[in-house]
Amino acid sequence: RFEYYAIGEMDWKELPGCQNVIHMECDFSSAVTKYYDIHHVRLRAKRGEEVSPWSSIFEMIPYDIAQISPPGVELNSIDGVIKIKISPPEANQVHKMWIDDLSFKYNLVIWENSSNAEFRKQSIFPTHIIDDLAPETTYCLKVQATYPLEYKEGLFSPVQCVKTTHKANVLFCATDVSVLALNMKFHLHWKNQYKQHVTYNVQYLFGYLKKLYEDYSTKWLNVPGCENISDTHCNFSSIITTVSGIFYLRVQSMDEYNQSCLSNEVKVDPLVTNEIGPPDVTVDISNVLLHYQIYPPGGSKSEVMRNHYDLSYRVLYWKNSSNSEEEIETKEIKQTIGTISDLTPSTLYCVKAQAFSIAYNKSSHFSKEKCIKTPGDKILPLIILTVFVVTLIGVLILVLYKAYSKIKYMFFPSCHLPLNLEGFGRQSLNSHYALPTKEPLENCYIIESIITEELNQIGIKDCKHLKQSSRDSGNYSNDDDNSGNKVSEEKLEKEIV
Repeated sequence: RFEYYAIGEMDWKELPGCQNVIHMECDFSSAVTKYYDIHHVRLRAKRGEEVSPWSSIFEMIPYDIAQISPPGVELNSIDGVIKIKISPPEANQVHKMWIDDLSFKYNLVIWENSSNAEFRKQSIFPTHIIDDLAPETTYCLKVQATYPLEYKEGLFSPVQCVKTTHKANVLFCATDVSVLALNMKFHLHWKNQYKQHVTYNVQYLFGYLKKLYEDYSTKWLNVPGCENISDTHCNFSSIITTVSGIFYLRVQSMDEYNQSCLSNEVKVDPLVTNEIGPPDVTVDISNVLLHYQIYPPGGSKSEVMRNHYDLSYRVLYWKNSSNSEEEIETKEIKQTIGTISDLTPSTLYCVKAQAFSIAYNKSSHFSKEKCIKTPGDKILPLIILTVFVVTLIGVLILVLYKAYSKIKYMFFPSCHLPLNLEGFGRQSLNSHYALPTKEPLENCYIIESIITEELNQIGIKDCKHLKQSSRDSGNYSNDDDNSGNKVSEEKLEKEIV
């Protein structure tokens, strides 16, 4: 019965194929159609007319307790390889518990059929080729289906054995096919020892096609720019249109007789296969700080690198001196811009950086180191500048003072003009009177000989007359000067005497 509808004894139903059985088991798969519902099961024993009480109720959800059945396996040994084709569990059943066949993953266990065999386990696709086997050797294998979404592991298929054949030795076939990828630029490389003319076609396959249970041999495409080439390398970056998809590549070789040979396949998971290149670093000095800027690796692809790898940076810096024991400092940052403080003046500092991704466990090589010298001590230049400024200010003050004295002396003299010029500046420029010319004065001579009283009197009178004439000849006079004139006359008389 179903739990959700269980009410009483009338809800129990007999299981078809499980009535009056004599074995201790019963297959009632045909009666289970609801794989996610809770079922109640009970049973009882019967002997003749006697019956036992019902057992305790067994509760189950078919999906939870069911095991994954073994997958179907087909083997084919050809040209030194073993081709495996797998069909999913419940492939031939009408009602399937495992609806999504594409969610199955398959594990292969293979070993050489010998007494000292070593078991090798690997993941394979529904259509798979095992090519690294010894020729003319019997190998045994079994396959298990798993359902990762529910963490379920199925039963192994029955063991099958097959003998390998000799692999054809094609000289012009490409060998050692490998991928070199840096900063999301992908290159395929291969080798060929054949000396004759050989051309190559590089082919790729979308990885999801290998998950299908169909033949994908006709789904291979040529890489643009890598068709009919004679080089042993090819840039296939153009086909990497998504970083989340898986790609497979191989090389098809063509000789001069149009015979073809396919190389081994290589898997490309873009973010896993790609390697991170070193970043670029620039440095600058400002005040007492060293500034550095990191340019993410990848150039035009730096946004893809930064977004998907979640890049961080490891910055190393040190003093570049003759002392080899200088300690190297390390910083780990997420930003692309940073500063370094506590610098020593007049010292050469060097910086280099490394990009790394924790999520993908990848790291780049370090960038080229960039060095810059810090400026010298600023105390002495500051003192010199202060002295220069103070001196300059003093000189300017002195020059201004001298200029002020000259200007004041010119326009505001401290001495008075002579009395006969007093007020000349206040006369109107339109005055019709001109300044009279100065009358010539007579010269007086002192004769140091026998001077009589008469000569003295005459000399004094002449000098008085000269003095009087000189004073009367001016345009301006001042009565207040009489006292001063008298004193001058007396002094003159004394000098003559």
